[in-house]
Amino acid sequence: MTSVEPGSAEPRRPHAAALPLLDADAIRLGPWLAETADADAEALARLHADPAGMRYWSTEPWTPGDRDRAEAYLDAIDAGAREGDLLQFAARRSGEAALVGWVTLYRIDRTHRRAEIGYLLDTVLWGRGLGRRMVDLALDHAFGTLGLHKIEADVDPRNVTSCRLLEGLGFQREGLLRQRWRTGGELQDSAIYGLVADERRA
Repeated sequence: MTSVEPGSAEPRRPHAAALPLLDADAIRLGPWLAETADADAEALARLHADPAGMRYWSTEPWTPGDRDRAEAYLDAIDAGAREGDLLQFAARRSGEAALVGWVTLYRIDRTHRRAEIGYLLDTVLWGRGLGRRMVDLALDHAFGTLGLHKIEADVDPRNVTSCRLLEGLGFQREGLLRQRWRTGGELQDSAIYGLVADERRA
């Protein structure tokens, strides 16, 4: 992938590259940089093709090595950042350049000060608390810098690990939408979680 247009010093995806850096001890969330664009596209294709990582998603795993889909995905990240209704952060381990996941604040509604959150972490890093740290960083940004009042999440209730992650950060389960998604011929429910600013501060 060419990350810089011919004859230009500007990144191909300048809006995604302008996202802030959010840093914790073991993990950091940050922009999608031109210098890591090729590696990021490859990592995205791999992460989204992992059946274990995508088990409870509302979309099926990608075809392994699907760079075209990864490129389109990166373009969508930049478009969302440009429009201001989506902020998707690249997740990397502190001191390393390799992409290990992402966290997204999407459907950002400035009027009602609300957004939804989604996240994905490389399955080889599960069980180390990194997913919780990723989401925690994004929540700090959402409630602090963005001044949002409520963050919501849609989780397959069978995804016990993700439900526990959200509950550990103060999210409350607000309802169940039955048979909401059809993925791979399977009907999936949605557990709807919510966290409001006052609960976050508490």
